[in-house]
Amino acid sequence: MVAFVPSFVCFFLFGVGVVRDRRRVSNAVLLGLAIAFAALALLLHVASEQAQLGRDLVIVLLTLAGVGVVTLAWFLIANGITMVRKEGRSPANLLSLGAGLVLVALLALLITALVLHTHTLLVVAATAVTLAGYVAFLFLCFLVYGGLYGRLRIRRRVDYVVVLGSGLIGGTTVPPLLAARLDRARKEHARLSRKGRRTLLLTSGGQGPDEKLPESHAMADYLVAQGFPADLIEREDRSTTTDENLKFSKVLMERANPDYRCVIVTNNYHVFRAAITARRTAVRGHVIGAPTAAYFWPSAMIREFVALMVAYRRTNATLFLLVMLSGLFIWWLGWPSPGAVT
Repeated sequence: MVAFVPSFVCFFLFGVGVVRDRRRVSNAVLLGLAIAFAALALLLHVASEQAQLGRDLVIVLLTLAGVGVVTLAWFLIANGITMVRKEGRSPANLLSLGAGLVLVALLALLITALVLHTHTLLVVAATAVTLAGYVAFLFLCFLVYGGLYGRLRIRRRVDYVVVLGSGLIGGTTVPPLLAARLDRARKEHARLSRKGRRTLLLTSGGQGPDEKLPESHAMADYLVAQGFPADLIEREDRSTTTDENLKFSKVLMERANPDYRCVIVTNNYHVFRAAITARRTAVRGHVIGAPTAAYFWPSAMIREFVALMVAYRRTNATLFLLVMLSGLFIWWLGWPSPGAVT
């Protein structure tokens, strides 16, 4: 049971973090560590009881990992090609294709290092695999906890349903992605209104350089056209980023009701990062998501993850540097001295 202590500790801290605030990145990491430590402890327990079974399990897990990486690389490349065909060649649309190609390059490096078996190549491959493992672990934490967060019900009173903008087609028309957010907001507003409170719907989005009117106005027009009461709509029309969406919406809500509570609506791939942003901007509310086209989801999730890595760039850069310095140190230890026989 001692081997399971780290898992229990991480899970306890995860529970405390969720109770204090669901919108913490640390919650995702602690849940991931709890699962990883539990799996490792279970493997060690099996190996201590039945050594041969333990070895067989390790072989099976390594085989599954290899097959999984190859399958994932193929899926990401195929999805990247679909994204380019349907959405164009913008950098954001190339993310899944790029991730798939990086996995292929990593596999090629690892196989080459194992075949040639040179010290330098083995160290480079080991360092690259360690860095990839770190990123993969964080991405899995992001996926798992983000999915859990998006399914948590909101039970407190709610004064506002805030819809985040996402750009307009032709400068005036609400695109399908934004329409999905607005439709989800209408359903959530209807659910909350059944509790007897007068909940307002706040559309948030300013006017971009290629737009003929603020996004929030086009969003409000869309809602009214769908039969939503115009007197229950407020507009925040200055923001151009998610941070500004939340900051400027917060000002409007606090001005009308200092004790406000809100629900923030975005697309499902954006939920967790929007929740983290809401926490960092001290907005009193949780985030829910609207559905997204299946082909669009992988690249969108990778984009969200990259944005989150950049938001915590100091921590990630420090860990990356430590791994690379460790690899350099191991390479230096194994490098033959000038007088040694090679």
